[in-house]
Amino acid sequence: MTPPPAPTPPVAAPAPARPASGWEGLLPAGRTAVMGVLNVTPDSFSDGGRFVDTGAAVAHAARLVAQGADLLDIGGESTRPGAPEVPEGDEIQRVVPVITALRAAGIDTPITIDTRKAAVARAAVQAGASAVNDVSALRHDPRMAETCADLGVPVALMHMRGTPQTMQEAPVYGSVVAEVSAWLEARMDAAVAAGIGRHRLCVDPGIGFGKTVRHNLLLLKGLNQFTRLGVPLLVGTSRKSFIGTLLEEPDPARREWGTAATVTWAVAHGARIVRVHQVAEMAQVVRLTDAIRSA
Repeated sequence: MTPPPAPTPPVAAPAPARPASGWEGLLPAGRTAVMGVLNVTPDSFSDGGRFVDTGAAVAHAARLVAQGADLLDIGGESTRPGAPEVPEGDEIQRVVPVITALRAAGIDTPITIDTRKAAVARAAVQAGASAVNDVSALRHDPRMAETCADLGVPVALMHMRGTPQTMQEAPVYGSVVAEVSAWLEARMDAAVAAGIGRHRLCVDPGIGFGKTVRHNLLLLKGLNQFTRLGVPLLVGTSRKSFIGTLLEEPDPARREWGTAATVTWAVAHGARIVRVHQVAEMAQVVRLTDAIRSA
């Protein structure tokens, strides 16, 4: 008598999709990417408290995507000058429900988690984030570089002098463009040494983070120095205080014309990603500037 066939072993559930291998896997081809800001904090300089509620945050994120956001940058800790540090548990409780709800709603736009903390980065990526945007360039948390290497996600390295609590205390540079560029190159080397592939890196000169108005203007004027680092360049000027100072506009929400000028300049001088609050208007600025640049 023929023995019965052995039972078929159960098929393992497919593993969750790994994030894109590098930044170019997340960015639109042939044009500048628009990164929409979603602050789920009570104390953001621009829109603090408006999107603390998960439902409000998800609705706003959906609007940003409909308006043309190529990326969503979600943060649960304000890094404005003087902002206090948020415990990692509180930060996770702010950002993970929003990321989870966005993915559950079918919004597949790449999400960058704006954090300096390894535990937050890991929880956010596990919930569906695609990349890490670290304003400390992997310096704040000694576990961050190893965690990002293990997660295999793209990482944005930003220059910041000191910490949010100290960065605006009389910042001084000999040559701000050269010093910031060299600093970012050193942080890229450190990231690669930690196991993060160079193709997974982008750099941000950190406009407004430990800089005077003049420093910010010089960094914008010298953006070509950062494109020479050979990785995508991220520029975030949206509504920042140097714009308010130059235009005598104390209300961040009324700095959109100034923001548009800086976004135009950044795109024309090599930015691969611009980080903005007002996506609909800035997406038009980006589209026209790209068209002129490529004509």
